Amino acid sequence: MTRSQKEKMLAGEMYNAADPEIQAELLLTGAWLKRYNDTLGDTAERWNALLLERLGAVGLGAVIRPPFHCDYGFNIRIGAWVYINYNCVILDVAAVTIGDGTAIGPAVQIYTADHPHDPEQRQAGLQLGRPVSIGRHAWIGGGAIILPGVTIGDHAVIGAGSVVTRDVPAGSTAMGNPARVKPGGRPTQS
Repeated sequence: MTRSQKEKMLAGEMYNAADPEIQAELLLTGAWLKRYNDTLGDTAERWNALLLERLGAVGLGAVIRPPFHCDYGFNIRIGAWVYINYNCVILDVAAVTIGDGTAIGPAVQIYTADHPHDPEQRQAGLQLGRPVSIGRHAWIGGGAIILPGVTIGDHAVIGAGSVVTRDVPAGSTAMGNPARVKPGGRPTQS
């Protein structure tokens, strides 16, 4: 049995984003984002109710301050007491998991979307995604960019404006472009 383009996308395989089912999901998410982003002056409770409509999982007390942007929403799972500040962009063609108590500064961008290196595959409209995982009680500074396939460990700190291209161990601090783990950091217990 042939799998749909959406099933391929969710499995992390190459897929065609122009597929009608995928385009329909993008339209649904766009309509949801319009409603969500129109709630800037509302309460965290209202935001939480709307997040529960579209995100894959939303922990108790989690907050995403609008405006917020994502591709699908259903691939995003945020834990309890996660705080995501204004203007976060999450390209969630693959799973994005954010652990309990993590704080994310303004204008952070989290990308799971990737593209083949072969130009003919790109011209054919093929894409793929690699999941991003951020552990518990991590702190992501404003303007940081997290690239596809990255895992950030529990209690890690990412400096503002950093571009995270590779995994960051638990309890460490990484900063720069590309982000490098700061020497002398002390790993913490999870």
